[in-house]
Amino acid sequence: MLLISKFNSISPIHKTECSPVITMAFKVTIIILNWNGWEDTIECLESVYQIEYPNYDVVVVDNGSKDQSVEKIKTYASGSLRVESNFLKYNSDNKPLHLIEYSQEELKFNDSIKKDLDKLPPEKKLILIKNNQNYGFAEGNNIAIRYALEKLKPDYILLLNNDTVVDRCFLDELIKIAESDPNIGILGPTIFDYKYPCCIQSAGLRMRWNKGDAISFVFEGDFSVSAQKVDAVLGCTLLAKSELLDKIGLLNKKYFAYFEEVEWCVRARRAFYEIVYVPKGKVWHKGGGTSNKIKGFALYQYTRNQFWFMKQYASCKQYRLFIAYFFGFKLFSFVGWALLHKNKTLLIYFLKGVKDGLLTSD
Repeated sequence: MLLISKFNSISPIHKTECSPVITMAFKVTIIILNWNGWEDTIECLESVYQIEYPNYDVVVVDNGSKDQSVEKIKTYASGSLRVESNFLKYNSDNKPLHLIEYSQEELKFNDSIKKDLDKLPPEKKLILIKNNQNYGFAEGNNIAIRYALEKLKPDYILLLNNDTVVDRCFLDELIKIAESDPNIGILGPTIFDYKYPCCIQSAGLRMRWNKGDAISFVFEGDFSVSAQKVDAVLGCTLLAKSELLDKIGLLNKKYFAYFEEVEWCVRARRAFYEIVYVPKGKVWHKGGGTSNKIKGFALYQYTRNQFWFMKQYASCKQYRLFIAYFFGFKLFSFVGWALLHKNKTLLIYFLKGVKDGLLTSD
């Protein structure tokens, strides 16, 4: 459900002044995962290359696309493919981008590449990793995270969905809050809706353990408030301290897609790190750009992973209440809806998700 923000003056192209950059020494690797979505990806890239934060690398991971995504992204990098967007103006001054390509096999070699990268400003370079197949959100990002930690040595990892457009100050705001407290491990900005730019999709997530859900909520205070503790943040824009990954590990690749960021945040909290929502950080998100390409995919993944997550992390009481709620209400509600709308495909995917979630383990 979209919630209308009372701050109607907020706009994707709103020219605000960024916070003073006192954090430029902290290096960020921005990871963007692409799967058959090059049009979204190049718009996202164009917004990233216009941010104010001065110290970052951009890594695009193509997850075995079949729609010429690699070729289109390379054409964009060359400056031969312009981005049309209502959110920003295309900047030709930083094109062509210095493009460095890796296949999965090549990731293990060629240490000299890093020296070439360090000579270039952030807005002039792009690293492209070409996966052999679709590894899902979790492992697709993990491949880039491993590369970044080994070769680029960032202080922070930023996971950014390809169907997002970022405000030019968003990373300054996130880093400023991250550096204000060593106990903070993961941060997320305000997520606005791409189609309705003044509507908020998420201002952090709150766990409803008795129902097995992580729900987005809207911060009801003033956007001048610097930060708020939350249970989790959306994976579409998630900033994590590199030191955190040494302690809790990477995303759980068995989740493939959905609930992986919630599971990651729970692990971080149990390692005594705080999860923080940063109101002043602003990102606009389309949503469903990848998962909607396969009918029933999102429903199956979410349902299966929900059971896996609850079995692993909920208390005995919470899990019993979740099971009672799911089979006493949610199951019958969805089956009734599917039968009413004669949607056999979604019903099959839903029931398969229930079965696999109950009978298998992550």
